[in-house]
Amino acid sequence: MIIKEHLNNDIKDAMRAGDKTKLATLRLIAAAVKQIEVDERITVDDERMLIILDKMVKQRKESIAQFTTANRRDLVDKEQYELDIIVAYLPEPLSNEAIIQLIAEAIAAVNAQKMADMGKVMAYLKPKVQGRCDMGQISALIKNQLQLT
Repeated sequence: MIIKEHLNNDIKDAMRAGDKTKLATLRLIAAAVKQIEVDERITVDDERMLIILDKMVKQRKESIAQFTTANRRDLVDKEQYELDIIVAYLPEPLSNEAIIQLIAEAIAAVNAQKMADMGKVMAYLKPKVQGRCDMGQISALIKNQLQLT
């Protein structure tokens, strides 16, 4: 609940400061959270907040790539601004060394020996790395590691 409380406090601060662009982005995040709470009849905790924020980051990155291709600098700037605000709510990213170490631990923990075990490794790692690194990067590193064994 810490992330959600931080978000609500930032919304109030943005309203007081009259920062309409930041307020709009913060409300966008709050709306995504509220949608999950209403649809699933739950109260979003920090673990679920990370999943929501991760999804929003991924969407922004995809949009930036498409808008860059379409040469729409105005939309790229808007998406980048939103991305910067969303990323501020995520924990510190993991270093490559830490990621590789976590993958080695996961492979040992689930006794993964072939590519068919990749799902087990991903399931073990996901809660530990959620919001701290790109899951596509993790997937590629796991594949590489399992092919070497």
